[in-house]
Amino acid sequence: MSTRLPVVFVSHGAPDALLRAPDAVACWREIGQRVSEPAAILAVSAHWQERKPTASLSGAPDTLHDFSGFPPALYRLQYLAPGAPALAERAAALLSAAGFAANLHPSRGLDHGAWIPLSAMYPQANVPVAQLSLSRNGSPAAHFELGRALAPLREEGVLILASGAITHNFAWLDWQASSDQAPWPQARLFADWAAERLAARDVPALLAYRSASYGADSHPTEEHFLPLFLALGAAGGDTPLRYQPRFAYGGLAMDAYLWQASEAAP
Repeated sequence: MSTRLPVVFVSHGAPDALLRAPDAVACWREIGQRVSEPAAILAVSAHWQERKPTASLSGAPDTLHDFSGFPPALYRLQYLAPGAPALAERAAALLSAAGFAANLHPSRGLDHGAWIPLSAMYPQANVPVAQLSLSRNGSPAAHFELGRALAPLREEGVLILASGAITHNFAWLDWQASSDQAPWPQARLFADWAAERLAARDVPALLAYRSASYGADSHPTEEHFLPLFLALGAAGGDTPLRYQPRFAYGGLAMDAYLWQASEAAP
């Protein structure tokens, strides 16, 4: 049996997903139960970008409430997982060995793109977590290569968790939407297109997603889609399992993907 851990991508939705998106929370919980408990987690979120990819050395990362205007209960939530400074150093070393300049941050905490899904996946907060930034202004292809460089971590007991969004256009959101409201049609079409291309392992089409129908509309800015490319690079030839929780606020596709080594799949 392979000891290679999966790669996970989640659409983390709005910051209040833990309070308002029960389907997504159940999905994240199921993924956490499906995956053997890792030795550590490398979390990559759309909400941390640096000029160079940067890993946090924090031994006790703070829970960053990096949002405003949401219910007070959300600001009281804490996710006090231990940090993983050795993993941060290992990730930076792998990136450097692959030709990427990488930095280390002494104390950066976990932003909501990381701690919100982790709160459902590993609610005991007992798995060490190191967060890695995106590369500001880095292309989808560059993030795919970052993922390829980080792939050896999967053989070292590390779960790579990429957190972003399959669709992220605020103009498509209805903040009063009910849970059973039909999603924005363009958002559903693009989410299904992405699923088809991921299932086919069609990396060139995915890298050129802005030319696909509603690709650029789904992502007026790219930061929420870039974690998917890092996950795709780390996944290698593994085939993804798609999860489809209900859309959030009508326009946020909450799809998640699990790439698991075929010999490890049940």
